[in-house]
Order: sequence, then structure tokens, then C-alpha cells
Amino acid sequence: MRRMKKTLLVLAAAILILPSFLVTANATNDSEDKEEKIVGTGEIAAKDEVVYATLDASGNSQEIYVVNTLDIEKEGIITDYGSYTSLRNLTNQVEIEQQGDTVTLAASEGKFYYQGNINEAALPWDIAVTYFLDGKEIASDELAGKDGHVEIRIEVSAAEAVNPVFMENYLLQISLALNNEVFRNIEAVDGMVANAGKDKQVTFTVMPEKEESFVLKADVSGFELDGINFTGIPSSMSIDGINVDEMTGDIQSLSDAIAEINDGVGELNSGVSELNQGVGGLVDGSVQYKDGVSELANSSTGLVNGSKEIEDALETLNSSLSSSGEMDLTGLSELIEGLGQLAAGLRETADGLDLLKTNYGDAYVALDNAISTIPANEITEAEIQALYASGADPEVVKILVDTYTAAQTVKGTYAEVKPGFDAVESTLTSVNQSLRDMANNVDTMASELSSSLDGSGMDGLVQLQEGISLLSTNYQTFHAGLIEYTTGVSQLSEAYGGIHNGMVELSGGTEELENGVGELHDGTTELSDSTSDLPEQMNQEIDDMMSDYDKSDFEPVSFVSNKNEKVNSVQFVFKTESIEYEAIEVSEEPVEEEKGFWDLFLDLFK
Repeated sequence: MRRMKKTLLVLAAAILILPSFLVTANATNDSEDKEEKIVGTGEIAAKDEVVYATLDASGNSQEIYVVNTLDIEKEGIITDYGSYTSLRNLTNQVEIEQQGDTVTLAASEGKFYYQGNINEAALPWDIAVTYFLDGKEIASDELAGKDGHVEIRIEVSAAEAVNPVFMENYLLQISLALNNEVFRNIEAVDGMVANAGKDKQVTFTVMPEKEESFVLKADVSGFELDGINFTGIPSSMSIDGINVDEMTGDIQSLSDAIAEINDGVGELNSGVSELNQGVGGLVDGSVQYKDGVSELANSSTGLVNGSKEIEDALETLNSSLSSSGEMDLTGLSELIEGLGQLAAGLRETADGLDLLKTNYGDAYVALDNAISTIPANEITEAEIQALYASGADPEVVKILVDTYTAAQTVKGTYAEVKPGFDAVESTLTSVNQSLRDMANNVDTMASELSSSLDGSGMDGLVQLQEGISLLSTNYQTFHAGLIEYTTGVSQLSEAYGGIHNGMVELSGGTEELENGVGELHDGTTELSDSTSDLPEQMNQEIDDMMSDYDKSDFEPVSFVSNKNEKVNSVQFVFKTESIEYEAIEVSEEPVEEEKGFWDLFLDLFK
């Protein structure tokens, strides 16, 4: 029934159209008569070319033809160029002549359209379309009606045999219309997906001078696909006047911040250099102090032994004087001489302690001043991690952290042993004074003993005995204190060895730190210098980047022949063949017998 109605409508339309067709034919004949009268050489104002191509589903070219639009400025005989396999007048019925690549036609003023087929020509882009079903490649003619996960890969590359001017200056836009009833879960990473009625429109863009590969993924039911459209147009948009003031403002802030960082690193470099020099002086002073304490510790044994001999001698002398009523005074002269040597030895020891005290004081002041220059600021673990994350050289940051740790260790150790250092000077003063007092007492004893011998009086001997007894008793106390003192000096010497080693390590660390911070400063200086005009660099980079895509100065050239002039525009329109799937429908309606023409005509009046 529907088919019969369709036939009647066609018949009615034919009857209605027939008179107008006859009129049009007459008009065409009149046009032919007019065109035949065109003589002389005509002129064109401009020419447009639209290159159409039909591709198979895999992107291979099947048919190529060009629709030429001539803007006739002066009627007459027009000459155009192109190596066509066939020509078709799309404006009127006048025949177009062709000899070689020369096309001749007669045209009046206005637009003149004609088509030329160039099936043997190559397109500016090589196009390859590959289909995959559930991860396996499949031929396009086998894909129709299939269900599953589909991938469509579209690869676009430059055609070597074609003038590269089109590839270098044209945008190629690729679009696919996907039926929502067929395609679901559409993915197009490098494409734009938009709604277009009942379809999803997926668009990919190939920029000038680029070769691209695109992938479209989707789940399908009953796969079918309208042809893939390719449109090539000149990238003639101008990109002048882009406002990047806000962006450059942020970049300027970044540039200023980098400059401030460089200034800060410069100050850090100066501070670390001063710290390294101070630590170097600290180590020099520490060496002197360590040597002095070691020398004092090494001489302690001799000092104690000598003091022990004096103690034993005094004790023997005191015993001798106390146990004998009548003494042999012949050895007293030797005793007086020995007491004089003892007094001189005590004073020499006191002078040595004076020199040690002076050197110790100078070294201790230098040590204290150097350690006090070590900053006491505490750096948290979070601040250290932030420094690592700032982009600074990790090796330099590690040196900074290790040096900071060593410096704080030295500073803490020094704070713990400082009371011992403070006590050394007062102890040296006390011992020195005791030695001098003892030397004076020994001199007094020797003088009184000498006077007693000269006077040969027993009273003097009694006083001598009492003085010797008192001296022996006091010297025992002094000797015990001397032993305690030398023990402390020995312990101080051993403890200070560890402190001195820490200072040497600190000096090595600060030297590495100075070198590392110096390199860091060199790097930040280079970075600051290279980013000082960062906004200008950014503007220049943007200009350079945009110039790659700004083809506003492109002058169109003919695709079909380089002999053609006054070419206004050339565009490309390609389309692949559709992949269609038609489900077989079983019709339950009875098949009606077709009526003849006369029966159909009579039915019009029923």
C-alpha cells in the first residue's frame, strides 16, 4: 500500500513538473543562444576551488573532483588550467573545451561554476583509518552490525607527492557523527565531544605542519557509522591582540621572588663564608689550646714525681731532726743548697704555669668567641623538608643540614663542658700562687737554717726542726692537691681531644658548606639573570609560538595548476564511505499486485 501511494505521488509530481521543465528547457535554449554569441577575451576577478574526495572506509582515495567558482569580471572567453580527466558545466549547457591542461569556456559576468574530475591526483594528506573490535584489528566491511568495544584509529601524515604549501598552512578538521543508539561510553582523548541532536559529534583537529594520530573508543551495539568527514581550510586567523597582562604580572612577581631568593642566598653565602673563617680561627686556637693542655698533662707526671721527692725528703729530714737529740750538722749545708734549688724549681714551675695560664686564656677567649658565633636558631624537620621541596640542589641541602647538626652538637657539647673550662684559669691561678708561696717558705727556711748554722745556736735548730715539721705537714697537703690537679688536667686533655676532633669536622663541614652555598649562589645568580626579563621572554615565546599558527599572510595557490592566478580560496572536503548495517525485517503484510499505469491514472479520479 505504501509503495503504491509512493508511485502515485511520483506520477502526480511528474505531471505537475513537466510544464515547468519544458519552460526551463526553453530558457536553457535561450541561454545557449546567448552564450554562443559571447566573443572576445573575458576576465576573471577571482577564483575559488573546493576539492572533494570520496574515500573508502580505510581512508584510501576513490574519487577526486574539483568544483571551480569563477567570478567573471568581464564576459568573454575565459581560460583556466587543470589536468582534468573530465569536465562538467554546472552553470549552463555550454560546452567547456579542454586541450591538455588548458580549459576554455565562454561566460558572462557573474559566477560561473564547473566541475573537473582528477581521480589520478594525490591529496595533501595521507589518511589511514583502522578499526579494532575488542582489541583485535578488523576489516571495515566485517565490522557492520557487530557488538563490543570498538577503537577507531585515524592517522594523518604529509603526502610527499603534493605541494607542501597546503600541509604547512591548512587546518584539517576531522568529524564523526555517532548515533547515541549505537555508541556508548565514548572516549576521545585528543578530540572534542559535543551533542548534535540524536548524535554525538566528535571533532579532531590537525594543526598546520603537524602529523597526528587520534583514537576514538566506544562500546557499540550493531555497529554502523556515517562517513568520516575531513575538512581542510587555511589557518588564516590572526592572533594579534592577546591580552597576557595578568599572566605577565604573575610572572613578574615570580621574577622578583627569584631575585629576592638570589639576594638571600647571597647573604647566606657571605654569612657562611664568615662562619667558615671563624671556624677556621676556632680550629687554630683549639690546636694551640689542645697542645698546651696536652703538654701540661704530659708534664704532670714529672711534676708529681718531683713533688713526691720533695715530700719524701722533707719527711726524712723531719724524722731525722725529730729522732736525734744530737744531730750531725755537716749535711745541713747540702740541705740549704737543696732548699734553694727547690725554691728555684718551684718558681720556675710557677712561671711555666703563668705562661700556660696566659696561652690558655687567649685560646679560651678565641674558642668562646668562635662558638658563640654559631647561631642557636632551631630548624624544624618541617622546615628542612620544605627546603628539600623548594627545588634547591639536594646535595647542597644535605651539606647544609649536616653542617647545622654538627654545629649544634659542638655548641651543645661546649655548653656542657664550659664550667670545666672556666675553672681551669682559677685553678691555675691558685696552684701558681701556692707554688710561689711554697717557694717563699722554702727560701725563708733556707735563710733561717743558714742563720742557725752561722750562730751555732740550738734555738735556731729547734726553730728549724719545728719549721721543717710544719713544712712537711703542709707539703703533704699540697702534694695531695697537686695530684688531684694533674689528674683533672689529664682528664681535661683527654676530653678536649674529642671536642677538638668535632671542631675539625665542623671546619670541614663549613668548608663544604661554603663551597656548596657558593655553587648554589652561582646557580641562583644565573637563574636570576635568566629570569630578570621573564615577562618579556614570555611575551616573545608566546609571539613565536603563535606565529607558528598565524597564517594570516598566507597567499592561496591553486591545487589543480600553478598556472592559475587570482586564486581567492582553496578548500578540501573529504568523506569516507559509510559502514551501514541493515537488519532484515520480516513483513507480515500481504503483497499486493502492482497496478499498471492506466489503473493508477484512473485511481486519481476515484
